[in-house]
Order: sequence, then C-alpha cells, then structure tokens
Amino acid sequence: MKDLRNPGRWWSRNQQRVIPYLFILPFYILFAIFMVYPICFGLYLSLHEWSGIGDMLFVGSGNYLNLFRDQDFRLALLNTFWYMGASLVINLVFSLLLATMLNSTLVRGRKILRTIYFIPIVTSIVAAAIVFTLFYDRDYGLFNLPLILSGRAPLDWLGDVSLSKLAVIGLIAWRWTGFNMVYFLAGLQSIPPLLYEAALIDGANALQRFFRITLPLLKPIILFVTVITLTGSIQVFEEPYVLTGGGPADSSMSVVMYLFRTGMEYLRLGYAAAIGFFLFGTVFIFSWIQMNLMGIFGEREL
Repeated sequence: MKDLRNPGRWWSRNQQRVIPYLFILPFYILFAIFMVYPICFGLYLSLHEWSGIGDMLFVGSGNYLNLFRDQDFRLALLNTFWYMGASLVINLVFSLLLATMLNSTLVRGRKILRTIYFIPIVTSIVAAAIVFTLFYDRDYGLFNLPLILSGRAPLDWLGDVSLSKLAVIGLIAWRWTGFNMVYFLAGLQSIPPLLYEAALIDGANALQRFFRITLPLLKPIILFVTVITLTGSIQVFEEPYVLTGGGPADSSMSVVMYLFRTGMEYLRLGYAAAIGFFLFGTVFIFSWIQMNLMGIFGEREL
C-alpha cells in the first residue's frame, strides 16, 4: 500500500520488470487492433444480417444453416475439394521428382534450373494469368496447337464447364510446384550421404534406396508440404478469379471466390463472415487430421 501511495518508490523498485513489457506493448496493441478485434467482430457479424449500412439483424445460426441449403456454396465447395485433391497429387509428385532430379550430381546446371523452377512464385499472378489465357485460347492457344496441326477440333479450355477446372489446376501447378520443390530439396540435402553409401554396398538399387531411405526420412517434409498444399488449395482465389472469373456457369468458382462475391458484390456481410468461419473450421480439421495420420499428435503412422 505504501508503494501505491508513492508511485516514484514503486517505479524505482519495479522498473526493471516493467520496462521489457513496455517495449513489447506496441506489438500486442497492434495485434489486438488488427487481429483479435477483427476476428471477434467477424464472429459477431456472422450471427447477423448486415449490408454495411443500417442496423444489424440478429439471425443466430441462420447464416451457418443456410450454407448447407445454398446450391452455389455447395458447387463452390465441390470445386474447392477438386482443387485440393488435384493440387495435392500434382504438387507432391512433381515437386518431389524435381527435387530429386536437381539433387542429383548427374544433372548439370542445377543452380540455374533451381532458379528457373522457383521463378513462378515471384511472378505476378495477373501477368501469369494473362499469359496462360493466351496459352488456353481456343483458336490460337499453344495448348491447342497439336490438335489444330493434327486436324482435330480445338478444346475450349476456358469456356467449357468440364475443362475450366483443369485450366485453373494448370496455373496452380505451374505456380506452386517449384515452391514446394525447395522444401523437398532442403530435406534431401539434409539426409546423410553415408546412408546411401551403406545401402549401395548392401546391393540396394536406386528404387530401393528411394523407398527405403529417402521417403521415410522425408516424412516431416511430406507432412509440411501436404499441410500447406491442402490449406492453400482450400483458400485458392487468385487463380480462378483472374483466369476464368469463376466461370463458365460457376464451374471453376472456389469457396473464397464465393465469399468475395457474397461480401463485396452482394453486400451480404454476415453471410460472408459465416462462410469465412466455416472455411477456418475446414482448414483446422484437415490440418488436424493430416497431423494425426502422420503420427505427429499420436502414434499412428502412414
């Protein structure tokens, strides 16, 4: 009580403990303003109907229940799951193959090739989408050139409902394969060469060394790449937005793109917030399941 009546005395006794917290206080203030408050307000908003103007109308869980009755949302969710599966297979397989190739001493110019494969991730997605739009052009596109030269009918990549998702996957694969390759390459370079030398002495061939040494030791990297690939593909937005605009007939629209339309174009902010929290829950559940399957939180192994 005496220290509280005499602030100067209290400060002289506690300044060494208080000053460090004062230095880190700006971070927590900014974190609370730009992270905690928006999340709390978004959760509050998801329980209301609001256009951004006027009073909010409380609807409780109505926005969340409407998700399962919304045909457009179900289509966007189905498209997103399609992106997830295709992205996972393509990124894991091709990234690992590229990393294995570039880790081999038999390949010349490995540093240049690593740079070339990593360039897509630093390239503007808008510029890349414009180039891919030219590649996918029905009459003059590079991808239709073999069909045109062989006398067959060209494919309408961006205008056909059954092909639009393949076109988006092509852009996603081009953009992220090299990025994931870097993780696999780092994992491969951390494996002791003595293990391969011992296996070679025991008579193991290249495939046996790959499946018995490389893949087991790359398990943490495979988990990491799997998690970031699936969580990233669940949130895919830029690729379908700039390449197809979600069309034709919403055949390539993702959940995040539908969220953007709902909030920014239709001004259904409460419903958009509910979609956002549903997306967060989906990402969390998928990540938790993957980590359990890989034996991170439990004893189960692949």
